[in-house]
Amino acid sequence: MKIQPFTLVLAVLFQFLSCNAFSQKSAALNSLLDKNSEFAFPQTPDKISKALDAKTVFYEDANGEKYAKWLTKSGLELYTSLGGNNVINEMFFDIPDHKPLIVGGLPYSLVMNKTTLESAKLQFKKYDAKAQKLGAGSEFPEGAKLIFKRGKYFTTLLFDSKNLLKSIGITTELVDPAAN
Repeated sequence: MKIQPFTLVLAVLFQFLSCNAFSQKSAALNSLLDKNSEFAFPQTPDKISKALDAKTVFYEDANGEKYAKWLTKSGLELYTSLGGNNVINEMFFDIPDHKPLIVGGLPYSLVMNKTTLESAKLQFKKYDAKAQKLGAGSEFPEGAKLIFKRGKYFTTLLFDSKNLLKSIGITTELVDPAAN
Protein backbone atom coordinates (compact mmCIF):
# COMPACT_ATOMS: atom_id res chain seq x y z
CA MET A 1 0.00 0.00 0.00
CA LYS A 2 1.47 3.30 -1.07
CA ILE A 3 0.69 6.46 0.93
CA GLN A 4 0.35 9.62 -1.07
CA PRO A 5 2.56 12.50 0.15
CA PHE A 6 -0.50 14.75 0.55
CA THR A 7 -2.24 12.12 2.73
CA LEU A 8 0.88 11.73 4.86
CA VAL A 9 1.17 15.50 5.37
CA LEU A 10 -2.51 15.70 6.41
CA ALA A 11 -2.13 12.79 8.83
CA VAL A 12 0.93 14.34 10.50
CA LEU A 13 -0.74 17.76 10.67
CA PHE A 14 -3.89 16.28 12.22
CA GLN A 15 -1.87 14.42 14.85
CA PHE A 16 0.05 17.58 15.74
CA LEU A 17 -3.14 19.63 16.05
CA SER A 18 -4.99 17.01 18.07
CA CYS A 19 -2.10 16.62 20.52
CA ASN A 20 -2.03 20.37 21.10
CA ALA A 21 -5.80 20.70 21.34
CA PHE A 22 -6.17 17.99 23.97
CA SER A 23 -2.91 18.34 25.85
CA GLN A 24 -2.99 19.13 29.53
CA LYS A 25 -1.90 22.61 30.52
CA SER A 26 -0.56 23.75 33.86
CA ALA A 27 -2.27 26.49 35.85
CA ALA A 28 1.13 27.83 37.02
CA LEU A 29 -0.04 28.01 40.63
CA ASN A 30 3.09 26.45 42.17
CA SER A 31 4.17 29.50 44.17
CA LEU A 32 0.61 29.91 45.52
CA LEU A 33 0.35 26.32 46.79
CA ASP A 34 1.87 24.97 50.00
CA LYS A 35 3.80 21.70 50.39
CA ASN A 36 0.50 19.76 50.59
CA SER A 37 -0.68 21.23 47.26
CA GLU A 38 -3.21 23.40 49.08
CA PHE A 39 -3.85 27.02 48.17
CA ALA A 40 -2.03 29.19 50.72
CA PHE A 41 -4.06 31.94 52.42
CA PRO A 42 -4.05 34.86 52.97
CA GLN A 43 -2.98 36.27 49.60
CA THR A 44 -2.94 39.66 47.92
CA PRO A 45 -3.95 40.57 44.36
CA ASP A 46 -0.37 41.67 43.60
CA LYS A 47 1.14 38.37 44.71
CA ILE A 48 -1.39 36.36 42.69
CA SER A 49 -0.92 38.57 39.64
CA LYS A 50 2.85 38.16 39.81
CA ALA A 51 2.66 34.36 40.32
CA LEU A 52 0.24 33.90 37.43
CA ASP A 53 1.86 36.52 35.20
CA ALA A 54 -1.67 37.80 34.63
CA LYS A 55 -3.28 41.18 35.11
CA THR A 56 -5.71 41.58 38.03
CA VAL A 57 -9.15 42.73 36.93
CA PHE A 58 -10.98 44.53 39.74
CA TYR A 59 -14.77 44.91 39.67
CA GLU A 60 -17.80 45.45 41.91
CA ASP A 61 -21.20 43.79 42.02
CA ALA A 62 -24.56 45.60 42.26
CA ASN A 63 -24.18 45.74 46.07
CA GLY A 64 -20.79 47.46 45.91
CA GLU A 65 -18.89 44.30 46.97
CA LYS A 66 -15.33 44.25 45.61
CA TYR A 67 -13.95 41.36 43.57
CA ALA A 68 -10.83 40.45 41.60
CA LYS A 69 -10.19 37.92 38.84
CA TRP A 70 -7.28 36.62 36.79
CA LEU A 71 -7.34 34.74 33.49
CA THR A 72 -4.24 32.57 33.18
CA LYS A 73 -2.39 31.61 30.00
CA SER A 74 -3.70 28.06 30.48
CA GLY A 75 -7.29 29.30 30.18
CA LEU A 76 -8.06 28.88 33.88
CA GLU A 77 -9.82 31.74 35.63
CA LEU A 78 -9.36 32.53 39.30
CA TYR A 79 -11.73 34.91 41.06
CA THR A 80 -12.39 36.05 44.60
CA SER A 81 -14.10 38.58 46.80
CA LEU A 82 -11.78 41.09 48.40
CA GLY A 83 -11.67 41.70 52.14
CA GLY A 84 -10.37 44.74 53.97
CA ASN A 85 -7.06 46.02 52.54
CA ASN A 86 -7.70 43.70 49.55
CA VAL A 87 -6.78 40.62 51.58
CA ILE A 88 -7.83 37.36 49.92
CA ASN A 89 -9.11 34.53 52.12
CA GLU A 90 -11.08 32.52 49.55
CA MET A 91 -10.61 31.54 45.93
CA PHE A 92 -12.61 30.07 43.06
CA PHE A 93 -11.20 28.30 40.00
CA ASP A 94 -12.98 27.53 36.75
CA ILE A 95 -12.66 27.63 32.99
CA PRO A 96 -14.80 30.38 31.46
CA ASP A 97 -17.44 29.47 28.91
CA HIS A 98 -17.05 25.78 29.80
CA LYS A 99 -14.26 25.24 27.28
CA PRO A 100 -12.96 21.64 27.12
CA LEU A 101 -9.46 22.59 28.34
CA ILE A 102 -7.61 20.17 30.59
CA VAL A 103 -5.73 22.17 33.24
CA GLY A 104 -3.60 20.63 35.98
CA GLY A 105 -1.43 22.07 38.73
CA LEU A 106 -4.51 22.97 40.79
CA PRO A 107 -4.99 22.76 44.56
CA TYR A 108 -5.01 19.19 45.90
CA SER A 109 -3.40 18.07 42.59
CA LEU A 110 -6.81 18.23 40.89
CA VAL A 111 -7.11 18.48 37.10
CA MET A 112 -9.93 20.49 35.54
CA ASN A 113 -11.95 18.50 32.96
CA LYS A 114 -10.11 15.29 33.92
CA THR A 115 -10.59 14.58 37.65
CA THR A 116 -13.75 12.49 38.09
CA LEU A 117 -16.30 12.55 40.89
CA GLU A 118 -15.38 9.00 41.89
CA SER A 119 -11.64 9.70 42.08
CA ALA A 120 -12.31 12.87 44.12
CA LYS A 121 -14.56 10.93 46.52
CA LEU A 122 -11.71 8.50 47.12
CA GLN A 123 -9.10 11.25 47.42
CA PHE A 124 -11.10 13.24 49.99
CA LYS A 125 -12.72 10.34 51.86
CA LYS A 126 -10.50 11.04 54.88
CA TYR A 127 -12.11 14.52 55.14
CA ASP A 128 -15.61 13.01 55.18
CA ALA A 129 -16.44 14.48 51.75
CA LYS A 130 -20.16 14.62 50.98
CA ALA A 131 -21.54 14.37 47.44
CA GLN A 132 -24.83 15.88 46.33
CA LYS A 133 -26.64 15.77 42.98
CA LEU A 134 -27.13 19.11 41.24
CA GLY A 135 -30.60 20.02 40.04
CA ALA A 136 -31.89 21.14 36.66
CA GLY A 137 -31.57 24.83 37.63
CA SER A 138 -27.89 24.61 38.54
CA GLU A 139 -24.91 25.61 36.45
CA PHE A 140 -24.21 21.91 35.78
CA PRO A 141 -27.61 20.16 35.51
CA GLU A 142 -27.42 16.44 36.36
CA GLY A 143 -23.92 17.03 37.72
CA ALA A 144 -22.74 16.77 41.31
CA LYS A 145 -20.97 18.72 44.00
CA LEU A 146 -18.52 17.35 46.52
CA ILE A 147 -17.90 19.28 49.73
CA PHE A 148 -15.30 18.71 52.42
CA LYS A 149 -13.63 20.72 55.16
CA ARG A 150 -9.88 20.84 55.69
CA GLY A 151 -8.72 23.02 58.57
CA LYS A 152 -10.79 26.18 58.55
CA TYR A 153 -11.58 26.02 54.81
CA PHE A 154 -14.47 24.41 52.97
CA THR A 155 -13.76 23.11 49.49
CA THR A 156 -16.58 22.69 47.00
CA LEU A 157 -15.93 20.78 43.79
CA LEU A 158 -18.51 20.99 40.99
CA PHE A 159 -18.80 18.23 38.39
CA ASP A 160 -20.76 18.20 35.13
CA SER A 161 -23.19 15.48 33.98
CA LYS A 162 -20.20 13.43 32.76
CA ASN A 163 -18.74 13.61 36.31
CA LEU A 164 -15.75 15.72 35.22
CA LEU A 165 -14.41 18.49 37.47
CA LYS A 166 -15.54 21.94 36.29
CA SER A 167 -15.08 24.27 39.26
CA ILE A 168 -13.29 24.53 42.61
CA GLY A 169 -14.25 26.85 45.43
CA ILE A 170 -12.23 27.26 48.63
CA THR A 171 -14.04 29.36 51.24
CA THR A 172 -14.13 29.98 54.98
CA GLU A 173 -17.92 29.45 54.99
CA LEU A 174 -20.18 27.31 52.87
CA VAL A 175 -21.79 29.39 50.15
CA ASP A 176 -25.59 29.33 50.28
CA PRO A 177 -26.80 27.97 46.92
CA ALA A 178 -29.72 30.44 47.04
CA ALA A 179 -27.20 33.30 46.91
CA ASN A 180 -26.18 32.39 43.34
